[in-house]
Amino acid sequence: MATRSTLPVLSNILLETDQSQLKLSAMNMEIGINCWIGAMIEEEGAITVPARLLSDFVGSLPRERIDMELNVRTQTLHLRCARNEANIKGIDASEFPIIPTHRRETGLPATELPPDKFRRMIDQVAFAAATDESRPTLTGVYTRLDGERLRLVATDGFRLAVRATLLEEPAPMAVGVVVPARALIELARILGAVDMGEDDGVQVTITEARNQIMFHLPSVDLVSQLIEANFPDYNKIVPTTYNTRVVVNTAEFLKALRLSYLFARDAANIVRLNVVPGAPGKIVLSATSNDMGDNEAEVDALVEGETVQAAFNAKFMIDVLQVIETPEVVFEVISASRPGVIRPVGAGEEEYVHVIMPMSPK
Repeated sequence: MATRSTLPVLSNILLETDQSQLKLSAMNMEIGINCWIGAMIEEEGAITVPARLLSDFVGSLPRERIDMELNVRTQTLHLRCARNEANIKGIDASEFPIIPTHRRETGLPATELPPDKFRRMIDQVAFAAATDESRPTLTGVYTRLDGERLRLVATDGFRLAVRATLLEEPAPMAVGVVVPARALIELARILGAVDMGEDDGVQVTITEARNQIMFHLPSVDLVSQLIEANFPDYNKIVPTTYNTRVVVNTAEFLKALRLSYLFARDAANIVRLNVVPGAPGKIVLSATSNDMGDNEAEVDALVEGETVQAAFNAKFMIDVLQVIETPEVVFEVISASRPGVIRPVGAGEEEYVHVIMPMSPK
């Protein structure tokens, strides 16, 4: 967790007894995680120990009971499991920053989200956020709660992902914040790993100072700093018209793009799309590498409008197609120099729009 900090204690995990449970905490000054597990507590105590060493050591132990004992004087944690013992030197728990917990912030208004749907929404949006720290705003995901609608938006300047859904219960207040994409990706990973009951949801709370957001699961809290900046007006980026509209099988389109990408990855990821109307219409994909060779792949499609030839980033198109869950997708384009739009077919109230900027063929 501590890759973004020079504080030695942030390379550690905090182990702390908490109401007959063992609480584990980790943070990197941007993201903090609290996790509670069942334990038999004989004496209260707390210590921080190196995260990587503890994780690797415990991960190598047999699936049996672990006994832990803290020597407060030497700040050493003694662990025993089956026929294995270790002493791990730690840092005093008082040096570890306080991470807010759901238990302490219970008075704030919260919105409950269905965990599986929220995880899929994150998967469909967060990859489009920038990784370049020179534009901090674009490294976040704009998260908008307004009435009965939740909307997630991410862009790196070359592509834009917008995903929206209806909430089962209206949000207690209208709010829009920019959450670091790293935090949402970590949350999605946790949601995929934690056992959630049928009635369990993700409680979302924004602190009174509007500088932190908390996601509460039954045994895990994830807290993230918010990016304090104005997110671009994404509505201006999404084209509202098209000259060519294509409906194509998602899996076949994805397969063809992956084949073209084998050649495109050595040529700035450029794949050329030639959309041809007809009965049936088709998309002809081609990529050329000066060193490796070239390829051409055809996919049948329902084409409405004009013939068009355009070039796009193959990796970007693969990224979006592999997170679309519908059997068919719509691909819309105005001209070779204008952005292309990809949408799922038949998603109903589950709005998903992905915009990709064109490339200049070499």
